[in-house]
Amino acid sequence: MKCVVINGKKSLISSTINSPKLKNGNVIIDVKKAGICGSDIHYWDAGMPEGLVMGHEFCGVVTETGDRTDLKIGDRVTALPISPCGECPACRSGNPQYCPETWNNAVGLSLTNPGAYAESTSIRSDLVIKVPSNITDAEVAMVEPAAVGLHAVNLADIKIGNKVLVIGAGIIGDICAMFAKMCGASYVAVSETNVKRGKKAVTLKCADEYFDAKDANFMENVKKECPYGYDVVLDCSGNSSAVSTALICAKPNGTVVCVGVAMDSITIPSVVLVMHELKVFGAIGYTIDEFKECINLMSSRKIDMLKFVDDIVGLDEVQNAFERLTSGDDNAIKILIDPKK
Repeated sequence: MKCVVINGKKSLISSTINSPKLKNGNVIIDVKKAGICGSDIHYWDAGMPEGLVMGHEFCGVVTETGDRTDLKIGDRVTALPISPCGECPACRSGNPQYCPETWNNAVGLSLTNPGAYAESTSIRSDLVIKVPSNITDAEVAMVEPAAVGLHAVNLADIKIGNKVLVIGAGIIGDICAMFAKMCGASYVAVSETNVKRGKKAVTLKCADEYFDAKDANFMENVKKECPYGYDVVLDCSGNSSAVSTALICAKPNGTVVCVGVAMDSITIPSVVLVMHELKVFGAIGYTIDEFKECINLMSSRKIDMLKFVDDIVGLDEVQNAFERLTSGDDNAIKILIDPKK
């Protein structure tokens, strides 16, 4: 079957691999839509591991039910794209994101489990979730990133009237800003180096105001509304500058949630963290309940995820889509893949 694989640093190529076969009770799906994630961009940027078929955000139709007696061929599904052990304290508490096994064989994130940048993929049966008929394939492919944003905002524990700063107006940043407003934040600002993306966050009504992170007067500008600091800052970038900004912009005893991931070590002004007694959380993945809740929010029309989708491309166009998302001069924040296009 046709797929897209990593072929070196910032290089993706169309290729073919064997279609998945029934094994260990796994469910096999025909991929309808798959999302390009920020973690995929990290892999692409590093060019490793070569041969990886990415794609952990997806919607598909069941072609083989595996050991799931409640599924039938033709059911529309998505899945938690992870590989938790199911037995450790984290798994038993509904927090598989903490399980030491959860990323070892994750769909689209490991060589052992090719993902949805392909015509079909195989998924561990206990992680497959049927989706309501009133959610489109494109929306279903957005469940996973929605859950990432929801988890981060839940960790932030935003209260009605809080003032929130989101650093980074990519897809996760915009989703975090959206959920912050839903939690009752009275003011949500975003900072971003890409002016087009920053302005887009305001246009999409995710944020009330945008601040250019490259502006020489950035710190003065971003603190006009909150001279004593923001109640909550969510960093969705992950680099040293962004994390430092998050710590500096939080009010004393405020909350900082680090959502973005840096692939290398970073430096931060720890004196600010200590002197202001900041509460700092790392956010990874989501709980099972949060993943399911995002499906419910879409089905009940409480959230609109389609407004974030900028384009849908075929497998032959994926390399160009990655280049577009990383250009720094394009307002695109989310591009989906249709393997049949």
